[in-house]
Amino acid sequence: MPVINARKLAGWISGVCALTVCTALQAGSLPDENAADWSLSTTADNIRIYTIEQPDSSFKAFKAVAIMDVPIENLMAVMIDPTSCTAWVHGCTESYGFGEGSFDDRYAYSVNDMPWPVADRDYVLHIQTDGDRDSGEVVMHLNAVPDHREQFDQYVRVDRSDTLYRFIPEGQQTRMIWLQHTDPNGALPSWLVNSLLVDIPVKSLKNLEQVAQLPRYQNHQLDYNSNGQLTGVSLMQSGDDAASSNR
Repeated sequence: MPVINARKLAGWISGVCALTVCTALQAGSLPDENAADWSLSTTADNIRIYTIEQPDSSFKAFKAVAIMDVPIENLMAVMIDPTSCTAWVHGCTESYGFGEGSFDDRYAYSVNDMPWPVADRDYVLHIQTDGDRDSGEVVMHLNAVPDHREQFDQYVRVDRSDTLYRFIPEGQQTRMIWLQHTDPNGALPSWLVNSLLVDIPVKSLKNLEQVAQLPRYQNHQLDYNSNGQLTGVSLMQSGDDAASSNR
């Protein structure tokens, strides 16, 4: 029997949760991030990973809490780029936005590599983003919406994946909280998937911190409307100090 490559499998799982888009969560789809049942699984540098059992699922949910040594504007510049998945998410081989949408409500498509003989996975995400100038926080939600695009014979469509990103500015650093639960299609052993839930967010968050420091993600600002709600992320013009005034 062929051996499933854990590294590639990790890439698929991480890709499902870490594409740079988001979607509204279904009620009850993710555990409360402050629930008492979270169990600390590992600590790596400034990253802590917790896991929790999920009802009606063989697969656990995880929560990652990290202090990123980059400002929130850099991270949001990465997050609004639907192609950045391939730069920082292990195993993500293709990603792009599609259809008409807005900053706070859009869709994206992605493909993730899987080891032979397992078919590659693809997924469709509906995107919603919300931010508040007073608190400075930005919240993103990701849900698989498999029926929003035609399926392709060579891929297995992921039909259940719920993710939340919370970005909290702390000076020139950012606290990121990442919750995810994915129940993949196909005959994948739950013990293998669950064993990867600790390694995946650690590697991905370290990659994200490095990618957010690339020149193309510098000098961005968060844009707000008159009600203090986040409306977009834009590149600052020379001498523009709007970013500091909007924070």
